[in-house]
Amino acid sequence: MNMKGMEYDMLYPSLANLLDHVNSRYLLVNIIARRARDISASSGERDEPLDDKPVSRAIMEIATGELRVTIPEDL
Repeated sequence: MNMKGMEYDMLYPSLANLLDHVNSRYLLVNIIARRARDISASSGERDEPLDDKPVSRAIMEIATGELRVTIPEDL
């Protein structure tokens, strides 16, 4: 099937939505990567299979506000 005819948003939630929660793309990528590694490690320790990929879960945690980012003022 040709992907050109399909209309869908490949990234959900959108980057704009994620940047409402984290104001820097660089910081966003680092937070998602770190959280995904934590999710993967904790799943491995408990021998629990993951329903979602760790990166997808980390993205959703940021989008829903479950994972909040605070930056110290002195940085």
